[in-house]
Amino acid sequence: MVGTNGSSLAGSILLGFSDHPQLQKALLVVMSILYLLTILGNSTIILVSRLEPELHIPMYFFLSHLSFLDLCFTSSVIPQLLVNLWDPMKTISYRGCVVQLYVSLALGSTECVLLAVMSYDRYAAVCRLLHYNILMHPRLCMALASMAWFSGAATTLVQSTLTLQLPFCGHRQGDHFICEVPVLIKLACVDPTFNEAELFVASILFLIVPVSFTLASHCYIAHAVLRIKSATGRPEALGTCSSHLMVVVVFYGTIIFTYLQPVKNRSKDKGKFVSLFYTVVTPMLNPLIHTLRNKEVKGALKKVLGKTLGIKFT
Repeated sequence: MVGTNGSSLAGSILLGFSDHPQLQKALLVVMSILYLLTILGNSTIILVSRLEPELHIPMYFFLSHLSFLDLCFTSSVIPQLLVNLWDPMKTISYRGCVVQLYVSLALGSTECVLLAVMSYDRYAAVCRLLHYNILMHPRLCMALASMAWFSGAATTLVQSTLTLQLPFCGHRQGDHFICEVPVLIKLACVDPTFNEAELFVASILFLIVPVSFTLASHCYIAHAVLRIKSATGRPEALGTCSSHLMVVVVFYGTIIFTYLQPVKNRSKDKGKFVSLFYTVVTPMLNPLIHTLRNKEVKGALKKVLGKTLGIKFT
């Protein structure tokens, strides 16, 4: 496999946004800024969640996993995207393409499952408050997080390996900025029906099932919140859950648009711009949404900064 496809994909070209040369310099600046914000925001969430004892609860345990996941995910995509926007040749080595394929698919699939796990945690916190500590005990939290990571690793071993077994017959130009399964399937010089069917099944398992579970959880949460009589309890519960739902809608919506369309019917430009949302925008928004709309995180951040800098915040 490596001998055949490695030679045919050697010095592969990811066309990226070459159809829009006037946008490339602007995108280079914007993507660089978003990458820096992603690193800063997610690193802050991880550090605050670890250093502040008040945040040693399941919600922030999963949020720190999400932040670490987003750091890895963006680092598997954005550096190559920046090179692609800067370099007129837009080439990527075979090994680089393979590594990006395996790693980005593993991390993206893991996030699909982890967001569903986080929605269950929010459901338990709002709808099963009296039993929350029993339902979300540390061993279960660790098991759920491990399940998310393991499922992502398992799906990339299957999907990426099957994709790389396709013959490409010297086709080296991928009309995208990332080496992902739909892009490589489109380069194949044989009938990819089996691979498309496998991709469809995987998309159902990692997209439709988690998003259905997440939406069902939020329906139960909304019903429970509407029954809260406390004037302060309702906005707090709505704020926490609505922030998670915002992430879910942007992340799942853009991936479903990309992966559940037939390969032949995918729009080149729309696909690339939509992919920017789940590879760049969502990982940058996660820490902003969970921090700006969350008093606990803002309070913990002030405490950590106060201890570190010796400044007392009011």
